[in-house]
Amino acid sequence: MALQATISRKLLNQNNLRCFGIGARSISSWWKSVEPAPKDPILGVTEAFLADPSPNKVNVGVGAYRDDNGKPVVLDCVREAERRIAGNLNMEYLPMGGSIKMVEETLKLAYGENSDLIKDKKIASIQSLSGTGACRIFADFQKRFLPESQIYIPVPTWANHHNIWRDAQVPQRTYHYYHPESKGLDFSALMDDIKNAPNGSFFLLHACAHNPTGVDPTEEQWREISYQFKVKGHFAFFDMAYQGFASGDPEKDAKSIRIFLEDGHHIGIAQSYAKNMGLYGQRVGCLSVVCEDEKQAVAVKSQLQQLARPMYSNPPIHGALVVSIILGDPDLKKLWLKEVKVMADRIIGMRTALRENLEKLGSPLSWEHITKQIGMFCYSGLTPEQVDRLTNEYHIYMTRNGRISMAGVTTGNVPYLANAIHEVTKSI
Repeated sequence: MALQATISRKLLNQNNLRCFGIGARSISSWWKSVEPAPKDPILGVTEAFLADPSPNKVNVGVGAYRDDNGKPVVLDCVREAERRIAGNLNMEYLPMGGSIKMVEETLKLAYGENSDLIKDKKIASIQSLSGTGACRIFADFQKRFLPESQIYIPVPTWANHHNIWRDAQVPQRTYHYYHPESKGLDFSALMDDIKNAPNGSFFLLHACAHNPTGVDPTEEQWREISYQFKVKGHFAFFDMAYQGFASGDPEKDAKSIRIFLEDGHHIGIAQSYAKNMGLYGQRVGCLSVVCEDEKQAVAVKSQLQQLARPMYSNPPIHGALVVSIILGDPDLKKLWLKEVKVMADRIIGMRTALRENLEKLGSPLSWEHITKQIGMFCYSGLTPEQVDRLTNEYHIYMTRNGRISMAGVTTGNVPYLANAIHEVTKSI
């Protein structure tokens, strides 16, 4: 009797599987067609560096600040903010839009302490999962409410920008930005692309410290760009990942945005505290969109929150508390401004040191672009083959596009780095 029941159950299970079109598929075959994803070109550099046993190895691929000993840094203002948080504040859910205090302080950094747009409540804004999350929410917002639109992205750009708008299913176009021969801005080609784009196009702009090139327009060039955007009715979406970290002055680094605001543009901004506060792993940032009036801002914010809800429900609280405390306390904010300038000045100093070391070696090439560029990255002009030689012969790790993270350059390794670069380029 028991045997008959077992056979009946097996037959029933097989019949059920056939009804659902599954047949005799084994559980292990569900994901049989899934292939390994390609390695991230940036994170893969770090993996290779960590696996290298050489005592001389140097990592100038990582996009995170290091001190002159090559060690990660936690700012003193962050330590003090965390001390105040510990044991005093609860860890309840934040609203979908995130910390109101953090967002308020963040908007002041981008739009200005006395911004009329803030006073008149014309900005729709939410806390985001750093700058990446802000870009993704905006890309989805663009797709949902302007499904026929596309986004113009500079060549080159941070690789993840392409992933973000691709996964949001927003068609991408590109515009000229970097000029390989001069290792500077291809301004005339950039302006031509702005003029030739269909009226009312979306453009992704790097507010400062362009990643990966370190090449920024001058103030006058930004004014020309803004004017042409006005003529064409384009929408500017600024990714501002390095405010304060580029020049050491958050106000100066926001100049591009202020120019567009002065000209009356309705813009969008992605902000991040990964670099300028060292809150890399806390994933704290802000997305903001300038609107016609308060009523429109309320509607847009509600839709941004609606997009966030199925993604992550609400943002994390710890990083938001850290930022709120630092920017909300005059003494801590003053300390932060001092510390962010120290970081920026060290990067600028390493640019000078690398250029001087290369010139002392008698390099026939011009390395002026190293000190002309700004921010965390130097677009060196090294070819993929030269980068491979640096890795294979000198244990120096960077992305194959020749992007050097100046944060990984120290007084201790800059002579070795310069010598290696000289060796792989001197036959040019």
